[in-house]
Amino acid sequence: MKTWGVQDSLKLYNVENWGGKYFHVSPEGNLQVNARQSDGPTVDLTQIIAEVKTRGLDLPCVVRFQDIIRHRVVKLNESFREVIAEAGYKGQYQGVYPIKVNQMREVVEEIVDAGWKYDFGLEAGSKGELAAVIAMETPENSLVICNGYKDYSFIKTALLGLKLGKHVIIVVEKLTELYQIIEVAKELNVTPRIGIRTKLNSKGSGKWEGSGGEHAKFGLSTPELLHAVHVLKQAGFEQSFELVHFHIGSQISNIRAIKDAVRETSRIYAKLRKMGVGVQYLDVGGGLGVDYDGSRTDFESSVNYSIREYVSDIVYSIKEVCDEEEVPVPNIVSESGRALVAHHSVLVVNVFGKIAMDSPPIGLEESADEETVVKEMRYVEQNVTNKNLLEMYHDALERKEQAQSMFKLGYLSLEDRAKVDALFWRIARNVYKRSKEMSSVPDEIKELDKFLADQYLCNFSVFQSMLDHWAIKQLFPIMPIHRLNEEPTREATLVDITCDSDGKVCKFIDLREIKDTLPLHELKEGEQYNLGIFLMGAYQDIMGDLHNLFGRVNEVHVFLDETEPGGYYIEEVIQGNKIKDVLSWIQYSDAYLAKRVKTLIDLKVRAGEIKPSEGVKLQDFYEEVLGGYTYMDGNGRRGSAPQETRALNHENPQPGL
Repeated sequence: MKTWGVQDSLKLYNVENWGGKYFHVSPEGNLQVNARQSDGPTVDLTQIIAEVKTRGLDLPCVVRFQDIIRHRVVKLNESFREVIAEAGYKGQYQGVYPIKVNQMREVVEEIVDAGWKYDFGLEAGSKGELAAVIAMETPENSLVICNGYKDYSFIKTALLGLKLGKHVIIVVEKLTELYQIIEVAKELNVTPRIGIRTKLNSKGSGKWEGSGGEHAKFGLSTPELLHAVHVLKQAGFEQSFELVHFHIGSQISNIRAIKDAVRETSRIYAKLRKMGVGVQYLDVGGGLGVDYDGSRTDFESSVNYSIREYVSDIVYSIKEVCDEEEVPVPNIVSESGRALVAHHSVLVVNVFGKIAMDSPPIGLEESADEETVVKEMRYVEQNVTNKNLLEMYHDALERKEQAQSMFKLGYLSLEDRAKVDALFWRIARNVYKRSKEMSSVPDEIKELDKFLADQYLCNFSVFQSMLDHWAIKQLFPIMPIHRLNEEPTREATLVDITCDSDGKVCKFIDLREIKDTLPLHELKEGEQYNLGIFLMGAYQDIMGDLHNLFGRVNEVHVFLDETEPGGYYIEEVIQGNKIKDVLSWIQYSDAYLAKRVKTLIDLKVRAGEIKPSEGVKLQDFYEEVLGGYTYMDGNGRRGSAPQETRALNHENPQPGL
């Protein structure tokens, strides 16, 4: 009989396909992390969790591997550099990170630091995000891209960034924004830097396919684009139009969708250049996906391309169109977020119990007075063979339905009903187990796996930590982080500790299809069983809600260091509506931000570029923004008086755990 080994676990949980060479299994059966892939020490995740506990922290806990972020940033930038050189492309790549993907200050700062030599910049899609980005120390030549709908204070904050020496480009999403940008720029006596987002016929692929196309939420149609050029000429800001932008959705699964969109936008860029418009940048937006299930297909939880293929198709597609049109190639901007941060974050949760259908807590001893339906169910159990599986299963199902009817009519005792139910699930387990030996298994027996699955009780909230799984059915890799040298003998779904019946995970990744259950180990008395939920670094940190008031989980930031025991050290531990309030939730203190901006203003005042009185006004305005409402100004210009608001959770609690 074959002995189970770690290679079997690697294959079972598909680690080598979704793990991106960042995750492995030790001979002892523990999940290991190699944050630099093959170049660097390997650390044991179970050892990290043990250290977390010595620091007085309990699970669930998010473990961040900051070195993975650095590795992803370098890989993306180096891929563009290599392909640009290979293609003889005359422009350069200048990427930005959209902080909406993960606004945590430590994450953003790690990306900025890793991308410093590449002039890697940041993107903001709201006033709160822009307030954070403007204050951050970023490379001198890096870009700040402003997306999303904009009101007066958003635009003025962006232009404030220009006055402070930041390379801020405001992307126009609708024509009215363009008129307001011109008005505010003249008010501040500053020349704006403008991008225009275009609506394409090309669409993305996967869950966010509807983000693109002619009916997209954002962007200008072709007639509106031409009108915008006319408006800029009339205002004397023709040379402010620097960037053409498109975005066809997040997690684009099919590379053909990217190529089509790039070619269409390249043609728009080329035609604008021929019209005399001095556009310098082509922004391909986000969408660089992550292979969550490891299948390397165009399924919505996967991607059928690599980073290198993504980069090559962008560079060569732009170059081909520009060569045909005989115009200079643009500098390339991308707004990749998910692909940079997804891999770095692991949520570790502990299992504290299970609910098993075939393990009744009462005895099933036969009694003389039990009803005939119970005796018949015992006969079925005793006579199941490999040759009559389907027949015996049908007989058991019929007796179960008969017993339920008898109970409802008052002809069956509670004890006898309990015996019938317990016997049925024992028979079903036996039938399903025997079916494994058959070459052809009937569909209704195949489907028994999801009905027989255990429910493993996990110490976390789906709504706080895996909101995308609940809301849009996003799949994440899930597996034990230890005991991987043992064969898992149970099939399970996961349920959280909220009181809502939706607080569960019952869909899991697989190479060929979505699975309804996850193979797990039998729980051992007195021994903790821990699961890792992987590729959690994109969106989950910031999108979780406070359902049942389960707040942010404990968090540790891990850095590699060969000189430390275990090859790592824990750099930071974080124990887990005004703009300054929401920023404080993600570790941006309003005092820190205001101080950073004041430092920048003081530098400009000393350089004679800003008058002291103007500097005071700019500082006051920035602090006013921090204290303002996070949503759009009600009157389209300045915000109304601050007021306290409460987020009400209108929800109908369901019977649960």
